Amino acid sequence: MKFLITIARILVGLLFIFSGLVKANDPHGLSYKMQEFFEIWGVHQFNSWTLWLSILMNAFEIIAGFALLLGWRIRLFIWLLLLLILFFTFLTGYTYITGKPANCGCFGDCIPITSKTSFLKDLLLTALIGFLFWQQRKIKALFTGKANNIAMLLVIAFSFGIQWYTLNYLPVIDCLPYKKGNNINQQMQMPANAIPDSTVITFVYKKDGKDVEFTADQFPEDFNTPPYEFVKRYDKIVRKGSNNTPPIKGFSLSGITNEDSTQFVLSRPYAILLFCEDFSVPVSDWQKDFEKLYTEAKAKNIPVFAVTRQLEEARQRLGTASFKDISIFKCDFTAIRTAARSNPSVYLLENGTVKNKQSYRRISKISEDLRRIAVQPVILPIGIDTLQSRDTTNQPPVISNQ
Repeated sequence: MKFLITIARILVGLLFIFSGLVKANDPHGLSYKMQEFFEIWGVHQFNSWTLWLSILMNAFEIIAGFALLLGWRIRLFIWLLLLLILFFTFLTGYTYITGKPANCGCFGDCIPITSKTSFLKDLLLTALIGFLFWQQRKIKALFTGKANNIAMLLVIAFSFGIQWYTLNYLPVIDCLPYKKGNNINQQMQMPANAIPDSTVITFVYKKDGKDVEFTADQFPEDFNTPPYEFVKRYDKIVRKGSNNTPPIKGFSLSGITNEDSTQFVLSRPYAILLFCEDFSVPVSDWQKDFEKLYTEAKAKNIPVFAVTRQLEEARQRLGTASFKDISIFKCDFTAIRTAARSNPSVYLLENGTVKNKQSYRRISKISEDLRRIAVQPVILPIGIDTLQSRDTTNQPPVISNQ
């Protein structure tokens, strides 16, 4: 029995530590997944709390895993682990049965697993934790009381400290499609091994007050006999495909006239992108460093663009800065928060490839790369749609930093 207790204790402890560490690498990821659940359940009022809940959940998994391995306050933590795994099993079971959301985010973006695998994993953990709960009196502390207390204090500090770091300086391990070295254009393409959905054109007509559906090869025999009133036609999925979603979705840049300028930006030899999901972090907190970067980019004819959700708000917030005349684009909310895990974040692109990305606290790292780039030839800004296209002089829009 002692051997079984030890094995179960190690498996459960290590799995919780690993799960917590993976998600602590990117607390925003779990926060967004929580928001998906709240959206499905119609409890949007909790969305503003999800980041804090994510931080606490990630920290608890790490702390509880170590507590189990060390045998620290085992009665408290075995109860907490049992309650937590029952909650997790409910969530993964709900996801598996309903298919909403697509996955539970159990191991974050670094290790995506299917809802079925997540559910089976939690069923196994429930059994193991149930066994440990039954045998909790036989679980002994690994070290003396003082040594265990010191070890757990260090674990607690680490579990919150690592999340503070990743929230301020971006994830230590970047598992997102916008990571360094990835080409954004390529990431927007369908995977080579994608299997598309099989669909059939389906017609909906109204007859005798009821909707009647049929495909193009199954028209009713009395179709030419009135009354059949057309309602709509749609593509009905008859067989679901697989791996048919591009890694990057919704990355489309447009300005005041909604003209798509995505390829204009991604085709530049070099470009600086400032991602601002919103302006909850005051411009004054990063203005000085970004002004320096802007000046260096301008001297080398490298265009600088801002990407945000709200064009007008961006124009107002940046209106007093020396870089107020940079081109500003709007982009899908989900695409921005996927690209910018720190708000704001700054990218250096080379022909659409992410050469460097940093949080606003490390803009100087982008400047270091910029200094190694030669002065670029001037490229006329043809086909760009930004706020600057409001020019009332009827002149072509001009990128001020070229």
